Amino acid sequence: MSRRYAALLSLLLLSASPALADVDRIVVTKAERKLRLFDGGTLVREYDIRLGSAPEGRKQVEGDGRTPEGLYRISGRNAASAYTLSLRISYPEPWDLAAAVKRGLSPGGDIMIHGQPDALPDFVTLPWDWTAGCIAVSNDAIREIWSLAPDGTAIEIRP
Repeated sequence: MSRRYAALLSLLLLSASPALADVDRIVVTKAERKLRLFDGGTLVREYDIRLGSAPEGRKQVEGDGRTPEGLYRISGRNAASAYTLSLRISYPEPWDLAAAVKRGLSPGGDIMIHGQPDALPDFVTLPWDWTAGCIAVSNDAIREIWSLAPDGTAIEIRP
């Protein structure tokens, strides 16, 4: 069975099972390497994460290997990414852009919550910080997050 077919089948099975309501907030705590889903004030799910190659500090410019910090939204999704599904984070927001322009540099972009590289077997989860600034989770986790967090979901990324 191809990886894409398996991913689609998993999504169908998740949507066919008794589902949780959509979540309204995602909180990422970089220092803890945790991503949490909330419905109202109730914690619904928690996942281990991996970050960029230089995870400490706020993302400032393209190529710094950092993951942004602040308030964002899920602004799109890509089922055909180079990773097992990806949810776009609305970085850079105007304040991120202004800070980078002040330095005469690009803030970067394409910051996502995504699964593992497609080249890896589905059950493998890389155990170190390896992204270019994205938030990586296991393939099972991204499938669940994908199904629970609609576009527009608020995401707070904490140090």
